[in-house]
Amino acid sequence: MSDKAEDRRDSPRVPMRLRVRRAGGLGDFETQDGDLSLGGCAWHGSGMEPGTKVEVRFHLPILPDEVEATGEVLQVTQGPKGPAAHVRFLDLPVEAELAIARHLDDVLRQGGGR
Repeated sequence: MSDKAEDRRDSPRVPMRLRVRRAGGLGDFETQDGDLSLGGCAWHGSGMEPGTKVEVRFHLPILPDEVEATGEVLQVTQGPKGPAAHVRFLDLPVEAELAIARHLDDVLRQGGGR
């Protein structure tokens, strides 16, 4: 595994409200409670299967506009809250990745995250 992939796997997660839909879909985005990490996100209530391409949108307090990202569902796990989709971001702009890293640092410094 590359160093960058290993760094992302070790990235902390912070709670985040996400808007998601299948990539290329014309329907509305569904709002989901989940979490955000440097390399991706996860949310509960998935109807997605591994390999599904998705569009994800979320707001970071340090940016004026929503972050728009594409991703791929890596796995769907079963937990105490039901199914959860775990997504890896694909081709995330550097500016968005840096903003996510800064947001994670800010939340962790304030005692949040996991």
